[in-house]
Amino acid sequence: MFKTLFLQAPSFDGFDGGAGSRYQAKREIRSFWFPTWLAQPAALVPESRVVDAPADDLSVAQCLEIARDFDLVIMHTSTPSFPTDVKFAQLLKDANPRVRIGLVGAKVMVEPAASLQAAPAVDFVCREEFDYTCRDVAAGWPLDSINGLSFRSATGQIVHNAPRATIEDMDALPFVAPVYKRDLKIENYFIGYLKHPYVSLYTGRGCRSKCTFCLWPQTVGGHRYRVRSADNVIAEVKWIKENLPQVREIMFDDDTFTDSSNLPRVEAIARGMGRLGMTWSCNAKANVPYATLKVMKDNGLRLLLVGYESGDDAILHNIKKGLRTDIASRFTHDCRKLGILIHGTFILGLPGETRETIEKTIQFAVQINPHTVQVSLAAPYPGTSLYRQAKENGWLPADESQSLVDGHGVQLAAISYPHLSSTEIFHSMEVFYRRFYFRPAKIWEIVKEMLVSPQMMRRRLREGVEFMRFLRARNSPSAASASN
Repeated sequence: MFKTLFLQAPSFDGFDGGAGSRYQAKREIRSFWFPTWLAQPAALVPESRVVDAPADDLSVAQCLEIARDFDLVIMHTSTPSFPTDVKFAQLLKDANPRVRIGLVGAKVMVEPAASLQAAPAVDFVCREEFDYTCRDVAAGWPLDSINGLSFRSATGQIVHNAPRATIEDMDALPFVAPVYKRDLKIENYFIGYLKHPYVSLYTGRGCRSKCTFCLWPQTVGGHRYRVRSADNVIAEVKWIKENLPQVREIMFDDDTFTDSSNLPRVEAIARGMGRLGMTWSCNAKANVPYATLKVMKDNGLRLLLVGYESGDDAILHNIKKGLRTDIASRFTHDCRKLGILIHGTFILGLPGETRETIEKTIQFAVQINPHTVQVSLAAPYPGTSLYRQAKENGWLPADESQSLVDGHGVQLAAISYPHLSSTEIFHSMEVFYRRFYFRPAKIWEIVKEMLVSPQMMRRRLREGVEFMRFLRARNSPSAASASN
């Protein structure tokens, strides 16, 4: 058994590398998701350790010192963070030539050979779901015997083993919460719309939706929603309540926790949360029926994270969202009637975007008025349908030189259309944010929330300062030139 370190390596200041299933970028306000995709395999490897350098604000030197005590280092990487992760891997190898280094994540699953070629210090990468793959490597199995692995042989040749089968028995995976308690400082994890401190975990993997831009279902997770039993989920939440009593909210981070095929299980989990007296939130599609929403609200649901994406039905059709704006509006009305808060997410620059559809989406967001919003730019991650579409239609530079983030980790507009430049798309994000938040009614709504408690007052003031710094950073000469 190799002594194993699971590492989220140092990267850009404030860079949320842990949000591997969605957008990896520096957030509008300081935010960190739990590194669940590292904690899950770590739970299978005895005496392993998880280190999350960005959340713990660890330097390169500090991480190198920690890694000295390990035989095997497995790092999560992403398309934006890959260059810095490769540099760190080389530093690890320089410090200890005998250390074995592996990479996991959608980036290396989609491009295993190219990733190994670009990273001479990396010995292997994991494809497909990598939990048991990491376990087998840590157990000392010969690399050529481990399914789901691509590795560099002793002669330098890149070898691709057979694929690893999809995990079907999700209840067989150990809980991640004990790893959080053992290795992480949960107070370091902030999300602007969640209570603090919070804990996030997955109750299943995969997503039946076919959204063309969404990374994880098109790469690692797949489009079949494989779930843990309600009893198994509630047992982990009960463990959290008993062992992490400071936790004020549970976030179920499944891509679509409220999948329409899953509603009886959703209601069963909700009732279990109600019995435990726990406050919780989850990701949801904007089509959950009122009856299910009421069961959820009556049993501790506080907030839904909802991907509206666009206020234009043609764009929703183009990205295969499986949703219309009238359905989303009715759903939002139902949530408001029940007192369920919504954090709404939108994307600018998707196929079919024009100046007119951007304006339409901003007006739609103002009309439905979620409690908070997050605006992202269409990101064509390798492995997604959006990436292939962008390549085929010439929406990306011919040499693919356009980055997804700038040198500080701030998201850039990677796609450019003949009728709508990447620069226009980039700057439309700030217009969206200002139009949504700088309204008298929304400002008063935030002020009333701040008056609830001194803690909320301090938190919102801090977030307001960070938000304004974020907008200024996007208008810096380096960010503006990078978006051209």
